[in-house]
Amino acid sequence: MNVLYSKSIIIMRNNLTIIIKNLLWSKTKVISTVAIIVFSLSCRAIKADDLIYYSADRLPLLGTLAPDATKSYSRLPDSLESKIRPDLWALGKNSAGLAVRFRSNASAIGAEWSSLNKMNMNHMTATGIRGLDLYVLSDDGKWTTVSSARPVFGKKHTRTLVISDMEPKMREYMLYLSLYDGVDSLMIGVDSTAVLLSPAIDLPSREKPIVMYGTSILQGGCATRPGMCHTSILGRMFNREVINLGFSGNAKLDPEIAQLIASCPDPGLIVIDPLPNVKTPELKERLIPFYEIIRKSHPTVPILFVESPLFPLTRFNTETFSTITEKNDALKELYNLILERGDSNTAYFKGEDVLGDCYEGTVDNYHLTDMGFKRFADNLAPVIERLIGTGIHLD
Repeated sequence: MNVLYSKSIIIMRNNLTIIIKNLLWSKTKVISTVAIIVFSLSCRAIKADDLIYYSADRLPLLGTLAPDATKSYSRLPDSLESKIRPDLWALGKNSAGLAVRFRSNASAIGAEWSSLNKMNMNHMTATGIRGLDLYVLSDDGKWTTVSSARPVFGKKHTRTLVISDMEPKMREYMLYLSLYDGVDSLMIGVDSTAVLLSPAIDLPSREKPIVMYGTSILQGGCATRPGMCHTSILGRMFNREVINLGFSGNAKLDPEIAQLIASCPDPGLIVIDPLPNVKTPELKERLIPFYEIIRKSHPTVPILFVESPLFPLTRFNTETFSTITEKNDALKELYNLILERGDSNTAYFKGEDVLGDCYEGTVDNYHLTDMGFKRFADNLAPVIERLIGTGIHLD
């Protein structure tokens, strides 16, 4: 009896050991499986659809003289629609130079927007035409590029991831809008644990903005991305708001645009750069009245007149060289008449100084590449610094 009892105990103990081992092995497998799943989820690349999107309408918009326009991202006030040429009005709905300011502690940022026209051109990137461009304020107070938001080909609507896997800390951002298309609606996306807030730092400064009027080049043709237009580069250099009134093929010195510029409450500088879009007789007829409308409202604000660039083509094409030289000479004569009136709050920028010897700075002998825009901004900056007197050290 004792022997049988002892054997039974041994058998039971062995069976129990096997059961416990099986349970432990099963538990280990479960734990391992859960760990693999958690690890896989944590390593999965975040997608645009994973973000939480907020309307950008509640955030500060830089670069507009029409803050109350029906369309949030229009450069022209509604009152001008019935007063100006249709082509000019249509271009005013392009969002060139506009930028949304915000701050966030996001580890990932996305953008969702609808373009007005699905605009495409054969000499300019889709990102420059109808994409977006994100910048961040560095600790040294300077703006630096983060990444661009590239539009979907053939569609008006895009939702895309701009940047991910960042350290989640509060940063100040600036999102440039499309140069050659309009933005009908805009949402900014952040990861679910982040916040999207209005900026805490007033940079670029909105006091005494620089107002720039001109042609397709000033509108941004043909920068690869919105932040590389020279007006935007200058805005970052001086950390000051720049109003981009570039109208492709339509800088015709319309008096309504002069009145719009005159309506700017307290500009720090006004730049007039229309020559590639006007013929010499038009220039002689319209420039002084255009200037007078502005000067009546802003008697002491510096005004900078800019000649037509001496495009690389002028080294070979004698007709183009003659046409541009004629217009530049006519502008200089008109400028001298203004000086004779005693207006000392003016300056003049020569066409030969736009690009200098940067012959690789255009895409088609006329419209600028990023290299050309950077050269233009670098050459224009010392003149602007002298006129507005910021005391900024230009690198």
